[in-house]
Amino acid sequence: MEASIKLMNKYGAERTPFLFIIDFEMKQPLVFKLNEVQSDILYDINGISNVIYQKLKNNSKYTLSKKAIDFSIYKLAFDKVKNHLNYGNSYLVNLTQPTEIEINLSLENIFLLSQAKYKLCFKDEFVVFSPEIFIQIKDQTISSFPMKGTIDAAIPNAAKIILSDEKETAEHYTIVDLIRNDLSMVAKDVKVEKFRYIDHLQTSNKNLLQVSSKISGLLPSDYCERIGDIIFKLLPAGSISGAPKIKTLDIIKKTELYNRGYYTGIVGLFDGQNLDSGVMIRFIEKTQHGLVYKSGGGITTMSEAENEYQELIDKVYVPIA
Repeated sequence: MEASIKLMNKYGAERTPFLFIIDFEMKQPLVFKLNEVQSDILYDINGISNVIYQKLKNNSKYTLSKKAIDFSIYKLAFDKVKNHLNYGNSYLVNLTQPTEIEINLSLENIFLLSQAKYKLCFKDEFVVFSPEIFIQIKDQTISSFPMKGTIDAAIPNAAKIILSDEKETAEHYTIVDLIRNDLSMVAKDVKVEKFRYIDHLQTSNKNLLQVSSKISGLLPSDYCERIGDIIFKLLPAGSISGAPKIKTLDIIKKTELYNRGYYTGIVGLFDGQNLDSGVMIRFIEKTQHGLVYKSGGGITTMSEAENEYQELIDKVYVPIA
C-alpha cells in the first residue's frame, strides 16, 4: 500500500496520467502509467478508454442463470449483522455474498457490451460495469456521489415509493453523513450539494431507479502531489462498508466469510489534471469453480432478511440495453 501511495503521489506531482485499481482491503493495489497499461487490461472510465468499440453479433441477446447461496446460509450472516446493529455496534452494514452464474458471454464481451460509467476487464480474471462514482476531482473540488436505494422503474410511482421508503431513507442519511465526514478529512468547506436525487439505470430486462446524493469540498492547491494519500485515506468506500467504518469493517470480515478481493474496491484514472474513479460494484469474477457474481446491500435495524436476500439476487444483472 505504501508503495502505491508514493507512486500515485509521484505521478500526480509530475502530472503523469495513470490508472489505479485498488482492492477492498487495500492489500493488492495496482498503479499503471496510462501509456503502459497492459493489453489484457481493458478500461473505460467515464468515456476515457483504451478500447476501440466494435459492434458484436447478438449484442442484445444473452442468457444469464443464477444460483444464489441458500437463504438459510444468508439468514445466518444477516442475523449476525442484525445483532451487531441492535447492540449499537454499527448503524449500517453492507452485507455481500457471491452468486454462482452462467452466462453465454466472455468477460471481454461483457465489458464491450455493458453500459456503465466505470468498466474494467482485468486479465480475464474479473469484469466490472459499475454505475457508482467513488470520487471525482476537478479544479481543486472533490466530489462524491453515494448511491443507496434501488427500485424497479416499472413499478407504478416507483420514484415516490423509493424516496418515501423509511428504511432506504435512513440508510441514505447514514451514508451521506459518513461520506461527508470522510471528505472532511481531506478537504474543507464540505457540503451536501444535492440530496437524494434519482438516477436511471437500464438493463436488458428491466430499468431501475437508483437514489444518489452529491457531496463536495475544496482540496488544498497542492492536492496533485498528495493524490495517493487522499485516495487511501478515504478507503474503503463508505457506501460499500457502513458506519462507523472501522467497527463495521470488522463486522463484515467476521460475517461474510468469503474474500471480496477487488469487488467493492475502486478503479480510477488521473488524466494529468483531474481525477475520476468508481466503486467496483456489479462485479463478475472467474474462479476455479466457474463464474461468480458478487452483490449485496445495506442492512439497518429496519431491514428484513427476505427483502435483503431478494435484493442481493436482483442486483445480479448485466446492463446490456
